[in-house]
Amino acid sequence: MAGGVHEVASTRLFAVTVAHGPQWDALQPLESQTSWDEHATFMDALVADGFVVLGGPLEGAAGALLIVRAVSGNAIRERLAADPWSRLDLLRIASIVPWTLRLGSLA
Repeated sequence: MAGGVHEVASTRLFAVTVAHGPQWDALQPLESQTSWDEHATFMDALVADGFVVLGGPLEGAAGALLIVRAVSGNAIRERLAADPWSRLDLLRIASIVPWTLRLGSLA
């Protein structure tokens, strides 16, 4: 039931870390990487869909953290595989861990 109550009830939160892949140019800033505009558009769409709840680069680390709402780790892998930066090997999933929000709110 796409977009229905059943789908929302069956999702949970995951902490997803992505790491720079071998095609990442460490000499270039984030916005100067290959296909930045396409990646940004893709990520904005994931936020608009409610799939990515929070996300951003990890300061001092070669990657980013995403808080994702999904039914499974496999669903996350499938969805992120469509990211232009995944296809170009600029980013790779490093970890997917179920996460329980205990403090604060996503509202």
